[in-house]
Amino acid sequence: MHNKTIKELSALLHSKQVSATELARHYLGRINASGHNAFLHVDHELTLAQAAAADDRLAQGTAGPLTGVPIAHKDIFVTRGWRTTAGSKMLDGYVSPFDATVVDRFKAAGMVTLGKVNLDEFAMGSANENSAYGAVKNPWDASAVPGGSSGGSAAAIAARLAPAATATDTGGSIRQPAAFCGVTGIKPTYGRVSRFGMIAFASSLDQGGPIAQTAEDCALLLNEMIGFDERDSTSLTVEQGNAREDYTRDLNKPLDGLRIGVPSEYFGEGLASDVEGAVRAALEQFVKLGATLVDISLPKTALSIPTYYIIAPAEASSNLSRFDGVRYGHRASEYKDLQDMYRKTRAEGFGSEVKRRILVGTYVLCHGYYDAYYVQAQKIRRLIADDFQAALLEKCDVIMGPVAPTVAWDLGSKANDPVANYLADIFTLSTSLAGLPGMSIPCGFGAGDKNGKRPVGLQIIGNYFAEAKLLNIAHQYQQATDWHQRTPEGV
Repeated sequence: MHNKTIKELSALLHSKQVSATELARHYLGRINASGHNAFLHVDHELTLAQAAAADDRLAQGTAGPLTGVPIAHKDIFVTRGWRTTAGSKMLDGYVSPFDATVVDRFKAAGMVTLGKVNLDEFAMGSANENSAYGAVKNPWDASAVPGGSSGGSAAAIAARLAPAATATDTGGSIRQPAAFCGVTGIKPTYGRVSRFGMIAFASSLDQGGPIAQTAEDCALLLNEMIGFDERDSTSLTVEQGNAREDYTRDLNKPLDGLRIGVPSEYFGEGLASDVEGAVRAALEQFVKLGATLVDISLPKTALSIPTYYIIAPAEASSNLSRFDGVRYGHRASEYKDLQDMYRKTRAEGFGSEVKRRILVGTYVLCHGYYDAYYVQAQKIRRLIADDFQAALLEKCDVIMGPVAPTVAWDLGSKANDPVANYLADIFTLSTSLAGLPGMSIPCGFGAGDKNGKRPVGLQIIGNYFAEAKLLNIAHQYQQATDWHQRTPEGV
């Protein structure tokens, strides 16, 4: 049952071969028996109440395609009833009085919430080792990181603890964990998924998206997830009136004539040979499917790391100033005055990586450094976006390459070297800076560990609002290969 896709589970639910309650109990049992530390909060009573409501809709004939299908939510989306911690002691035990728009839309579709999944604290990290509640273990190899910050979401899908999970991507936090865990994830165009109720890290970069087994599953999830939200000032829409886009519509289109841009900067020094081999084999599969490979250049790729690690910390410094112990969240138990309460509360509540980024962000926003760092970074951000437009408008239809330079590394191996973690985002940051959609699909395994069981992800990048095109391309590849069907041992 747990190896079935969302589409297959939906068919079973609508044909009454399984009930939403039976399905929820099945996944809750798997979660309880799991040792991956993927879930932070599970409440059987709340989950089974939602499942019972879904069964009522199924019985009455008012169910939609996702009604009764279980889903896990990254603990960055606020949820009524379940705790929302953002992986931080600062919000330990916090329960929101309202649902994030993303959570609300899936609830309206009849999906059944299984619980909240682990993440790097306030979504800051590339390994899911920064969580105040412990690191998530990669289901393929318990000694490896699952990727971050959405490591709990990706691990939950890989271990088949849930058929669907929400996630967020600020600099690669959907694509990289999806790659490391051998599952499918997509970051939509910036502004397509509402950020209302998503605890902010970097507001001009944060974007929600789904992680699931297949591209087809992600398309079904995007049908509910994407849409204009008046409560989010950055929300975008391309639909007319109340029309909603169907992201499954083009899944079966052939790829004849597709031009795939292959950036030279993504295949240079630093790319592990096992990752390169798997990615190039995937590119050759696309040639067999009718596509053409085109050599392109994205010359500002190397500048994405310093640019991102100026802009993102600056926005984090501003966003996290609200966590001061006054209105909600952790408050120091002993203090002398208001300033002392601020200092002790933030020192106790935030982890080391969050503190590091707040310090960097505060520094680059200081008088005398704002123009020298933050303003210059924004100018380079525009140049990075221009590079993508030059390629996508003139030379190719989509861009492909690796998601990360290596397969997942060992837990703890980079814990004391934050720069090494930052460098792992070299192939994902520029897409986020440009606000473009991008996704990761499994395309093989690396030989970079003793077991040879650490997945490799292929990154597919498109122009603005090209989510349907990316999903079509990914689906056609998954129809021709079986990497997405493989599961860790014992799953």
